[in-house]
Amino acid sequence: MQRIPEILVGFDQADDAGVYRLTDKLALVQTVDFFSPIVDDAFAFGQIAAVNALSDIYAMGGTPLTALSIVGFPEGVAGPGVLREIIEGGLDKLNECAVALLGGHSVKDEEIKFGYAVTGTVDPARILQNSAARVGDRVLLTKRLGTGLIATASKRDQAEAAHVERAVRSMLETNRKAAEIVSGFDVRAMTDISGFGLIGHAVEVARASNLTIEFDHKRLPILDGALDYSAKGYRAGGLNNNRDFFSPHVSWKGTISEDHQGILFDPQTSGGLLIFVSETNCAGLIDALGSEDIVVCEVGIARTLDDTCIHIF
Repeated sequence: MQRIPEILVGFDQADDAGVYRLTDKLALVQTVDFFSPIVDDAFAFGQIAAVNALSDIYAMGGTPLTALSIVGFPEGVAGPGVLREIIEGGLDKLNECAVALLGGHSVKDEEIKFGYAVTGTVDPARILQNSAARVGDRVLLTKRLGTGLIATASKRDQAEAAHVERAVRSMLETNRKAAEIVSGFDVRAMTDISGFGLIGHAVEVARASNLTIEFDHKRLPILDGALDYSAKGYRAGGLNNNRDFFSPHVSWKGTISEDHQGILFDPQTSGGLLIFVSETNCAGLIDALGSEDIVVCEVGIARTLDDTCIHIF
């Protein structure tokens, strides 16, 4: 990490975004995210890409303000109407979250890629970092898991339409309201669940905070159909990569089926927030999130560090 005192959060702890201090009361929070289509509908793909990019800012406790689009587009393969729908879909979600689109950059590419670089602000005293979880914190998860499994099954024409519809609906939900509610509680650490899956992002928090996180796999919220697709082997390459990379940091307590293990390592797109909240504030935060119809489950607890970062029982 560069030795610049204004850098409050760099890339050393694998946080969701970087933070640069402007004053004692104001800091910039910045992130970038783009990917290839996860759904067939161009407008929905643009929406999901925007929600996914904005989520990193919310996960840091920040407020997104501006965005720059990043586009890779194949010439002669997809017409300009497709690109227009993608851009309009992204703008729809930026407008929903009061984020100004200032421009962007496009290049020719062999496959479609789309996303945003997003800038927001955060109070330096209220940054939510991977390194700030505490022993005894209850671990909450918003949004259901399994988008990667459902998307993979869909690409192979093996997913039920209702399952795909629910997964898309989840990916279209921004984390804006959840993050606003979290700001009123004793929460110091939070991350969003994306490409590294639940286990990968939990490992990052555990390592940065020097503790062990214990998950109850039976309490995990899971999208309809995801367990079935996991059992049938509809697993993206990213899931297998996550398993290979993060398994050394996981201990399994009892019998956890291969189907459930697939859920834990499944790479998510536009996933929910993993929230570390004090025991005394846990019930109140769950009630507050639930009152806004936000999916929320208490899925684990932070323990004193032992032989591994993550215990699954």
